[in-house]
Amino acid sequence: MKLKIYGSGCAKCNQLAANAEAAAQAMGLNYELEKVTNMNGIIDAGVMHTPALAVDDEIIVEGRVPKVEEIQKKLA
Repeated sequence: MKLKIYGSGCAKCNQLAANAEAAAQAMGLNYELEKVTNMNGIIDAGVMHTPALAVDDEIIVEGRVPKVEEIQKKLA
């Protein structure tokens, strides 16, 4: 599973990355985390509001930082 965090590298982006990792680890998933901070990469992915989380290139969260439990539900 590939997790991508889209954002500038701000505190909210870092928190989203930490929550996504915690969710994947708690579920015992094999994952790879990538952070996309390049504005062109963010735009090319179709992200309108950062931070955003994509799972296998599908945006599942945009413009907010969900809790670990919410991310787990989306990964299940």
